[in-house]
Amino acid sequence: MLPAVVLLLVAQAPSSTPVPTPVNELSDAVKKVAEVMARVEAEAADRVDSGAMIYGGAIPGMLRVLDPHSIFLDPDQYQQLKEMSNAEQKGFGSIVSILPGRVFVLQTLPGTPSARSGLAAGDEIVAVNGIPLGGLEPEQLMQLLSESRRQPARISVRRSNTPRLLDFQLIPETVAAPSVDRAYLLEPGIGYVRISNFEIKTADEAKAAIEKLGGTSLKGLVLDLRNNPGGIVEPAMQTASMFLQPGQRILYARGRAKKEEEIKVPNDTSPYAFPVSVVINGKTASAAEIVSAALQDNHRAKIFGQRSFGKGLVQSVYPLSQNSGMALTVAFYYSPNGRNIQRPLKNVQLSTETKDGDRGGVKPDGEVDTEAFTRLRGVLDASASFTTFTTEYLRKGPSVTPQFDVTGPLLDEFRSWLAARKIQPGVADWSRDVDWIRSRLKQEIFNQALGVEKGDEVEALRDPQVKAALDAIRQR
Repeated sequence: MLPAVVLLLVAQAPSSTPVPTPVNELSDAVKKVAEVMARVEAEAADRVDSGAMIYGGAIPGMLRVLDPHSIFLDPDQYQQLKEMSNAEQKGFGSIVSILPGRVFVLQTLPGTPSARSGLAAGDEIVAVNGIPLGGLEPEQLMQLLSESRRQPARISVRRSNTPRLLDFQLIPETVAAPSVDRAYLLEPGIGYVRISNFEIKTADEAKAAIEKLGGTSLKGLVLDLRNNPGGIVEPAMQTASMFLQPGQRILYARGRAKKEEEIKVPNDTSPYAFPVSVVINGKTASAAEIVSAALQDNHRAKIFGQRSFGKGLVQSVYPLSQNSGMALTVAFYYSPNGRNIQRPLKNVQLSTETKDGDRGGVKPDGEVDTEAFTRLRGVLDASASFTTFTTEYLRKGPSVTPQFDVTGPLLDEFRSWLAARKIQPGVADWSRDVDWIRSRLKQEIFNQALGVEKGDEVEALRDPQVKAALDAIRQR
């Protein structure tokens, strides 16, 4: 599995000449490594694998003391990195909802292995390649699912009203992975665009999405960069340039062996003029932070949500022998006003100290928490009540259109369904959360009947961070 840090940032190799290490010093260090290897090969209690010592120990260990993001890429990891740059990846073409120990299919994309196999929305995946999913934490589930989609997999599924488990054999295929994965109108004239990461075509995708929503005639745009780990810097700068004036500064880059570089908006840029709000959170990192900081420092957008991750390192990826590679930190990124985006790191050789106790990252103009968590909401989500009820409800064949809404009788039906399963919230708990329950149920019905994108539209309208971003546009 590709380490998460590799997902954050891929930059071009620096053009300036690096400062060399003295030959004698380097020769002595290499000689010591060779002496250790020779001694181990001669005296170790059992035969050793020299390649594993170098590629699994010496090189990763050498980079590990520099900083957390300078890493060695074995051939498999390096290949995955190249696949990411092409915006393609292996997969089965299904969108799932992950809960502790449970995974539900929300949608199968047309023409993909999942759709051809017969997987359907509402199916619960209970095992992958014979490994039961019950009891696994969400992080473990995500790792298992990520690894399984790289090779043929046997999926065991529980389907409502089917007495036995169903087995599906799935063979992964290369599928397109657009980085602009959501674009719709929150209300007439105000668009919403979500960018999941920055790849070669991201700026073009973002431009096309904005034009589809109305282009220059829009009254405003909410740009969602939450959970965006970064990616390639060039398309991030192109994306920022779509909203900034020619000549405005986007970022600085400084490093020991990299000549200080100032990036400005190209003179031939024709930016959008409508108001913009950006939504970020603690998983917004790297190239996504560059966009956020550039729009904030130039007073072009208001930022809402939670402080971003704080990864402002310039990394270059160098190919090595035997189809391996290395991601090496070569400089720091600074916002247009000179803020160091990188958060301080401890116990590393890379100096990440900031002035005046700056915590790094991008601090929102308006800090907004995520949806409130109540005991009832936790029970309903953890028990997969919305997904299971929706699956049974849709099997009755109701008409679901974009104008569909959860009526009082349907809400009563859901409450009775819960009671039959011994989930009986008190009147006060139900009354406090009834609007959230209505929206959440509508979202799940849209997920399975109309597709996850339509479900996301319902979720956005109750999302407190999106609502704050939307209110700021209305007030401008």
